Amino acid sequence: MVFDFDHYFIEPIQEKDSWKLCDFVVSNADRLKRYFPRTLEQNLTPDLSKYFVEKKVKQFLTKEELLFKLKHKERRTIIGLVYIKKLNQDKRQAELAYCIGYQFEGKGWMSQSIQALSNYAFEVLDVETLQIIVHNTNKGSIKVAEKCGYTWQTTLKKEHSPPNEPALDMELYELNC
Repeated sequence: MVFDFDHYFIEPIQEKDSWKLCDFVVSNADRLKRYFPRTLEQNLTPDLSKYFVEKKVKQFLTKEELLFKLKHKERRTIIGLVYIKKLNQDKRQAELAYCIGYQFEGKGWMSQSIQALSNYAFEVLDVETLQIIVHNTNKGSIKVAEKCGYTWQTTLKKEHSPPNEPALDMELYELNC
């Protein structure tokens, strides 16, 4: 399954993507270190990325966690990631987490991606509620959530612990089918 747009496309991560994923993560390390610390630390070298991608491909097949890459059509590079995670079939609920390379922010591509993958989660994964958890200072991410129809629900106290920082309160946004 591929979602095809003018300048990029979205598809599941594949084993052949490990080098390009490593390149994306390393070039965006400053953007990822606070909210995607595990993705960052697991992709700092090509060997680490190879292991990470193998694991994510298996998790995708079992629907434990779905990792999608945004790939630029011309450059053939990974420009962003979207996770569908914490998939709970009993509650029919999942969480989306996303990041985009610094040179591609502000183009509306992440909003377009979140809209497409939200529809995918409702239609294919049969979830009823999708969540996005974001820090209140991450205005770009909040804008994406709101543009895609997600609404603020509550503040989750001490929800996220970035490396070498105290736990942060995070904002919960939801979208229902």
